[in-house]
Amino acid sequence: MKHWIQAARLRTLPLSLSGIIVGSFLAAEKEMFRWDICILALLTTVGFQVLSNFANDYGDGVKGTDNEHRIGPERALQSGVITPKQMLKGMYITIGVTLVIALLLIFTAFGKENYLMSFVFFLLGLASIAAAIKYTVGKKAYGYSGLGDVFVFLFFGLLAVVGTEFLYTQQVSWLSFLPAITVGFFSTAVLNLNNLRDRASDILAHKNTLVVKLGTRKAKIYHYFLIVGGMTTVVWYKAFHPGTVAGFLFVIAFLPLIKHLITVLHNQEPVLLDPELKKVALSTFLFAILFGLGLII
Repeated sequence: MKHWIQAARLRTLPLSLSGIIVGSFLAAEKEMFRWDICILALLTTVGFQVLSNFANDYGDGVKGTDNEHRIGPERALQSGVITPKQMLKGMYITIGVTLVIALLLIFTAFGKENYLMSFVFFLLGLASIAAAIKYTVGKKAYGYSGLGDVFVFLFFGLLAVVGTEFLYTQQVSWLSFLPAITVGFFSTAVLNLNNLRDRASDILAHKNTLVVKLGTRKAKIYHYFLIVGGMTTVVWYKAFHPGTVAGFLFVIAFLPLIKHLITVLHNQEPVLLDPELKKVALSTFLFAILFGLGLII
């Protein structure tokens, strides 16, 4: 059980839950929040994230990407504590449990009447499962061709925030896309930072992430764009959605991010970027909480 918990990488959950939190607060501001939808949405996202972590461990493990050259924490397949066959079984079980929770979420949100939206969100659920698996699994894994950033932005940002709000309100507001872009940019920054750390080992393993394609200098510029772009987008949201001073609570979450950018600017040793992943992920989670509180206070 200890090895499965380690393989699930629970430390990644705050980042994946950030979009659900922002979407829920957007619905709460409209007085349409429901605890049953919130809990099921959070559980569904946990399932998708754990599946993604299992699949990432499996895909990189069988391809040999996770090896002695990798800087980050040792993975389950890499260390041998879980076999590829066992990991596949764990992935199947996670898919089954997550699908059941997702179906409960869809039924709770749309009931028996709105078949079209139920079908659309069921397809989105299947797409989320496919995206979680195909990041590193298979011959055409998109994480090995530099497309991971696009999928993280779409699923962790736009779909997580706007899709969650729609589950409550069954409405789409263009303004909601602005904080969704912020969460998407910050989440993509975590992936980019991970790839900056692993650039050398990824080159050896022929894992052509965007960082490998861009090179370190351009990847750092891209990183600054993601962080500063995320900050700018949510400030733009406030320009169209004025409120009280409390509405700017989220600025507190920018302080560690600014310090983080300075660290990345001066970094020369990729291994020293590893602690920065947690800093950006937790800052994103803090942003989600403070942004949401600013909406309802």
